[in-house]
Amino acid sequence: MAKEKYLEIAKIINDRINDGTYQARQPLPDQESLAKELGVSRLTVKKALDGLERKGLVYKQSGLGTYVSGTIPIQTRYDSPANMFTGLRNLLGRDNVKSQIIKFNVEFPNENIQKYLCLKHSEPVYNIVRLRIVDDSPLIIEHTYMPVKLVPNLDENILHKSIYQYIHKELKLKFGHAYRKIRACKADQYDQKYLNAKKSDPMLELEQIVWLTNGDPIEYSTSRNRYDQRDYTIVENNRF
Repeated sequence: MAKEKYLEIAKIINDRINDGTYQARQPLPDQESLAKELGVSRLTVKKALDGLERKGLVYKQSGLGTYVSGTIPIQTRYDSPANMFTGLRNLLGRDNVKSQIIKFNVEFPNENIQKYLCLKHSEPVYNIVRLRIVDDSPLIIEHTYMPVKLVPNLDENILHKSIYQYIHKELKLKFGHAYRKIRACKADQYDQKYLNAKKSDPMLELEQIVWLTNGDPIEYSTSRNRYDQRDYTIVENNRF
């Protein structure tokens, strides 16, 4: 399945930063020039640069353009921007990420899920638990609820690949905004069984609700990883 166009453009710019075509602390070509060279719209280039900025690879200065950040000494491969909609496969590479399905049910939502996803009790949801495996090592347990009416025909083939790609490419739905909470918590039975966590290990949990551009909530989920395996990052940029 093809990547979103802005992700392709982001990879091209990222590769040019890595090979030295674009130097640290130097400006990138302006958005119009990049759009013309790469055969895409200026909006696509802007979206690509926004994603690279959230990763800390570039920074924008009002009236001056976009600059290459240079090496960030504390950055690691498993850093995950806390304000990105990109799925794990797009973040780390499709060939590096596998999914093991632990649970996949269709059921009626309890009171909390009804509230989180603005549903009636009679409106079914998918209840999905997946273990995300990166480079053959267990990394994340994701527990996801989605309304069946918004994500029809979800199946195990899609779960083994990318739910987000299915939503964006096949269903033509776009995410609008999300609210995320990150907390520390104790290891539960799933963490101990699937992430090789000790009972005393702290876990890092991200809880979120994601809405479509029309305001419909499409996802309530939690993602959990061991304290020593993944970090969430925020990049601050004072543009003035």
